[in-house]
Amino acid sequence: MKRVIIYLLLAMVASNIYAQKRGTIQIVGDRKVSHLVDTHIEFNERVKTIPGFRIQIASVSGNNSKSKAFTIKEQFMSEYPEIKAYLIFDEPNFKVKVGDFVSKLDAFVFLQKIKSQYPCSIIKDNVYPIYSDDDELIIETDDEQP
Repeated sequence: MKRVIIYLLLAMVASNIYAQKRGTIQIVGDRKVSHLVDTHIEFNERVKTIPGFRIQIASVSGNNSKSKAFTIKEQFMSEYPEIKAYLIFDEPNFKVKVGDFVSKLDAFVFLQKIKSQYPCSIIKDNVYPIYSDDDELIIETDDEQP
């Protein structure tokens, strides 16, 4: 008798599992959020980036920091014309970063080469822009996590 009751209970539970209605789900929300999400998707489709590494050779702040950073950048570019150099303003510092390295090992090899000239140099993660569909260069983003 116990088994019959258990089987009946299991049959009723199983039938309730499949008794849910199928249909559509409607999400009610602010139109501004939808527009923001659409804008974000469009931006991500248009702007392409790849992860990489750069070497920060200087971080200058204070009086005349901009001109000092430009001087360091120009000096580096004259010594290593094949390596690109970038001047980045990260308030209140001007930072000079060099190279477009795909792997950390490549960055480390170059760091060892310049370490005697730029002793405060360190490797930083970076995100490189690549060309968009209409061949415009996208402005560099410096995504550093403090």
